[in-house]
Amino acid sequence: MSEIASLAATIFKRAAKAKRFVVAIAGPPGAGKSTIAEELCALLPEGSAIVVPMDGFHYDNIILEQRGLRSRKGAPETFDLAGFEHLLKRIRAAEPDIAIPVFDRSMELARAGAAIVDGDVKFILAEGNYLLLDEAPWAALAPLFDLAVFLDVPRDELERRLLQRWHEHGRSEEDSRAWVASNDMPNVDRVLQNRREADLVLRSAPA
Repeated sequence: MSEIASLAATIFKRAAKAKRFVVAIAGPPGAGKSTIAEELCALLPEGSAIVVPMDGFHYDNIILEQRGLRSRKGAPETFDLAGFEHLLKRIRAAEPDIAIPVFDRSMELARAGAAIVDGDVKFILAEGNYLLLDEAPWAALAPLFDLAVFLDVPRDELERRLLQRWHEHGRSEEDSRAWVASNDMPNVDRVLQNRREADLVLRSAPA
């Protein structure tokens, strides 16, 4: 059985008869969180799971400019954590038809109400860099997850993936290297150095 299939089986077993089961899929930038979340969603019973990305709570670039944070986009302080926490609480309460925002990387902005969490969806796959960040106020998210998964990828491989990502989004070699060095890798190190222990660790996460 593959690692991802084993993870799906573990989630299914641990959820048992729960009406709703919230899984945190955390890891540094470039670890493959979105890919893992989508693969898990496909392996769980059809219609029973949905991916809820933390990236939907990015502050807009206008807000980041006003706060002097544009050059740190993607750092913990550039997210609406209170909004994300409130959403998770609504999800745990199994409210019907909850609209969630989704981040569109091609436009570098979040689209409000881009997906719906139906009341009968059992498995919530929340994914994001800072779900296990052991810093206030992010640490307050811990009780909202039934299972925490961390994607452990070597730092040099993360750097390679991030450079490739920005190349594919049209940035020059020089600009990509400057952004990864000044922004992405500090975020990587913050996640690696300041995280809570996960229930499960995956070490073969895809790009």
